Formats: sequence, structure tokens, C-alpha cells
Amino acid sequence: MRGGNCISSFISQHFTSSLAAPIIPSKDTTGMQSGSSGVRPNESPPSCTDEPPTSPPPFRKKPIVLLFMGMAGSGKTTLVQRLNLELNSQGTKSYYVNLDPAVKSVPFAANIDIRDTVNYKEVMKQYELGPNGAIMTSLNLFATRFDQVLSILEKRAPDLEYVLVDTPGQIEVFTWSASGAIITEALASSFPTLLVYVVDTPRTSSPTTFMSNMLYACSILYKTRLPIVLTFNKTDILSHTFAVDWMEDFEKFQEGLDRQGEDMGYMSTLIRSMSLVLDEFYKTLRKVGVSAASGDGIDVFFRAVDEAAEEFARDYLPDMLARKAESVREEDGRRGKEMARLMKDLRMEGERGEGGGGEGEGGEGEGGKQVEGKKKRKDDEREEK
Repeated sequence: MRGGNCISSFISQHFTSSLAAPIIPSKDTTGMQSGSSGVRPNESPPSCTDEPPTSPPPFRKKPIVLLFMGMAGSGKTTLVQRLNLELNSQGTKSYYVNLDPAVKSVPFAANIDIRDTVNYKEVMKQYELGPNGAIMTSLNLFATRFDQVLSILEKRAPDLEYVLVDTPGQIEVFTWSASGAIITEALASSFPTLLVYVVDTPRTSSPTTFMSNMLYACSILYKTRLPIVLTFNKTDILSHTFAVDWMEDFEKFQEGLDRQGEDMGYMSTLIRSMSLVLDEFYKTLRKVGVSAASGDGIDVFFRAVDEAAEEFARDYLPDMLARKAESVREEDGRRGKEMARLMKDLRMEGERGEGGGGEGEGGEGEGGKQVEGKKKRKDDEREEK
């Protein structure tokens, strides 16, 4: 039963109280068989002695988190289902998180499901929101208790190889929202985290659509600073080789643009210019073709994931630690300046207080002399009389 009644009281209190429905993981019916080795076939188990001594201790022996993103209809959830089946059949221990509150059902057994904590329809009703607004609000509610998700994953981490996170179909709701940034950064600060950007290959056969997808992938990459695996899905319908050719050869992309057979004017000029700008971006991308329907390309996909995980440890992790250290230094500097300003204000108040007290005492002294003078004159007058 999903937490529909509890979310109403939470919303009515304007986010001031805690979630009434705690995040409770589902039973490990999938991907968590006892006795599984956690190693894919034809691979040797990892040895502790093979790890480089420079690898940061917090991320050693931790599962790789895969964040699946992509345009609506690109096949993210179906790909997660296929990976679930593949990992399950190989005995690889994995964990599954569903972050789409609006989905009616998921084709895989989610260990953690946002729908068990937040009732999407109740949020839409209470706040009178549309579909996208309700999804974003549901993610905001869930993000307030994401520390519970991290706690659950930390407890399961020693037994896991992968954590697969399925995000909402409306990509902008997750990638450009505060809750999406919180969830992404929280995962990346605790586990090796990668982005899997899923592309609908048949729909990308148009150069215009292809460029739109590449621009979105580029923006996500530079926003999150996480390693990304560009995954062309549905290769059973159309091979992704044309897309790889466009990324590796600028002239072939220009030929594809010319074959559209229509003069788009300014748009055509813009796309040609952007293809040149993104040329360096393409060189850093890991691109694979998979079919979530047939399972083709899954082995290549996991090899790309392993390479991206190495990039995370080599490039992202030191950068993240450096940014954290810089943030701590800036915070310490800010506190130091505030303390110095406070001490200066206290000294100035103390000096003003001492000066005021001196004047007061002086005033009292002069007043006393005047009183004494009046008394003396009165005494003299009495004596004369």
C-alpha cells in the first residue's frame, strides 16, 4: 500500500514536518540472491592487492551508481529492466531505485520506490498542479528524506556491485531541479556515480534531433561534472553507426544535414556551427549501442561503465574533494570575518560606554559643586543677618 494518506498531512504543514512515511526498502526479490559472487562470467574476482594505493578509502569496495537519464520514450526504464535480467542471470548483486512518482508500474522489482513514500496523485490534488509540477514537487518531498536512502545503500554496499537509479521520463524535471541536484550530489559524494544518457536511436536519425540530444548531453555533463556513458538504445530497429560517424567525422554530419533536402536557413547555419563546437566534446564521450529489447550490446555497455568508474576515481573524486576543501576554507574565512567584525563592534560599544560613563560622572561632579556653592552663599547671608 502506498503512502497516500500520510502525504496529505505533510503537504498541509508546508514542508515543516518530517515525512510521515519512512523510506523502507522492498524485499530483495531481485538481484540480491544469497551466495552470488557479484562477478560477471569470464571475469576474475577483484583482488584487494590490485587496487592502487592512491585510491581514496571512502570509495573502496562500493557499488557503482548508474543514473539513467534521457528524453521521454528513449527506453530508460526498459533498459534498466534488461540490465536487471542480465545481472540477475549472472548472479551479480545489484540494487534498484525508482525515482519516477508518476509511473503506473515498473517492469523490474524496485528495492526503493519513490511511490512508497510520496503519492503523486495526492500531491497533484492538494497543490492543484499539472503532471510536471506534481513530479517536481514529489521529488522535492522525496529529497527531504534522501538521507534515509543513503543510509540504506550504505548498509547494503558491501554486498552490491551496482545501484541502478531510474529517473522520471521528463528529463528536465530531474536535471534542472533543486531536488535532482541534491540527489545527484548526495549519491556522488558517497558512491562512484555515473550518468547513463539514453538516446532513442531511430528518432535521432534526423541531424536536428541528433544535435538537440548532443546539446542536452553536453549540458548535463558540464552541470554535474560526472562521467557519462552515451547509450544509443533501440539498435535492433536502427544501427547507431550513423551517429558514431557523425560524431567522429564532421563532413559526414554535414552530408547528413544536406540530405534533409530542405533549406532551414538560420537553423541549418546554427546546427553546422554547433557541430564544430561540440567536436571536442565528442572526443571525451563513451558511446555504445544497445538494444533493451534483445539485449545486444550489454557487454560493451558494462565495459564502458567500468572505464567511466575509473574516470570517476581518477578525475571526479579528486576534483570533488578539492571543491569541498575550498568550500570549507571559504566558510572558515567567512566565519573569521564575521567574528572579527563582531569583536570590532563590541570594542566600539565598550569604548562608547566608557566615554559616556565619564561624562556622566563629570556632570554629576559639576552639579555637586553648584549645589555646594549655593549652600555656602545662603550660609553667608544668614551670618550677615
